[in-house]
Amino acid sequence: MYKRGLAKLLLAAALLVSLPACWSSREIEDLSLYTGMALDQGKPSLVEKELEERGGSYKKRNTLTATLQIVPEKIIGNTKTKDKQQQQQRFFNISETGDSLLEIFRQFSIRRDRPIIGHHLKVIVVSEQLAAQENMRQLMDFVLRDNDIRPSCMVFLSEGNAAKTLTTTHPDEIPSFRLRDMIGNRFRTNKLMEGVNLSKLDALMHSKQSFILQNIVESESEVEFSGAGIIKGETGQFIGNLDQGDVESINWIKGEIKSGTIKAYDEADEVITYEIKSAESKITVKESADDELSFHVKIESTGRLIEKWNNQHRKLDEAYLKEFEKHFKQRLTEMINRTMLKMKTTYKVDVAGFGQRLSIEEPQKWKKVKDHWDEMFSTIPVTFEVKLTITDYGSFTE
Repeated sequence: MYKRGLAKLLLAAALLVSLPACWSSREIEDLSLYTGMALDQGKPSLVEKELEERGGSYKKRNTLTATLQIVPEKIIGNTKTKDKQQQQQRFFNISETGDSLLEIFRQFSIRRDRPIIGHHLKVIVVSEQLAAQENMRQLMDFVLRDNDIRPSCMVFLSEGNAAKTLTTTHPDEIPSFRLRDMIGNRFRTNKLMEGVNLSKLDALMHSKQSFILQNIVESESEVEFSGAGIIKGETGQFIGNLDQGDVESINWIKGEIKSGTIKAYDEADEVITYEIKSAESKITVKESADDELSFHVKIESTGRLIEKWNNQHRKLDEAYLKEFEKHFKQRLTEMINRTMLKMKTTYKVDVAGFGQRLSIEEPQKWKKVKDHWDEMFSTIPVTFEVKLTITDYGSFTE
């Protein structure tokens, strides 16, 4: 009995000793963890120019400038410094210009005391100017190949300088984390599109179909998600913007509404607001006898009358609520028609899921048209059926 117990103990010890450690493990204190990346058109900073003038140069083209947000950053000097801003700074941004992301990242190794690592990269922000100049597949090639970077990393576009979206005036805030968390507010508003991570972006680019990315605008280190940028499937480049109302409309068409509102104006031109409780959408493919395609979109929603500025004393009976429903339906229909006009006429792209629906319902048909789908979509009729139902009007007491 004793020998059997001893044998088990020795076996357990042998297994424990043979367990391999992580082969690539390194002490976190010896690394620079970057959580945000911004990509802009190539424009060397004054520091880069001075370093190059003093011999810190190599063969390259100034195609893009990459800015990394590194956390945590060591505080230089005495930890008892009276400079509270220095004590509280939780990140450090560093930029380098070149024509190869990997080479740029390696350049950071001769400017920093610790090597950078991307295991915790949360967001990538690409400026519209760079996305219009370069192919997104080329810009993301290294990022998608690098095993250090997780496919859950979110990707955005910025209307202006992408590096500025990684700044803040709030000392306790890390901008890259802020951007990552803001996309979670879709349960509060329908002006945010579903986030696009690297895994989804890879699939979208591989399909060679047009798509949109959430757009960011910045002012005085404050940021806002505002509309979306269109990436043309054929070229992989940025071609134009959709505004917040367009993102709302696309969410309605695709059935991706989580919450939000519809604001309209009543017969007295006063504000009325509909709070969305539920929303569903169905895109149906139709094919005529002569092989002509068309789409029909059925949208249904229930919600509450949550705001009414008109103070006239009128009973909120069913007939009155029907009038409000009419205003909200008219407003939503106008928004959708406006967005459809932009997609079909201004940009000639499908970024609202019609092609995806066709590929599901008619895969053989889709194979024939997918290579020129954007151009074909601009000529296809699309009809809408909208039904909004007000189920209550909050805790209002008459």
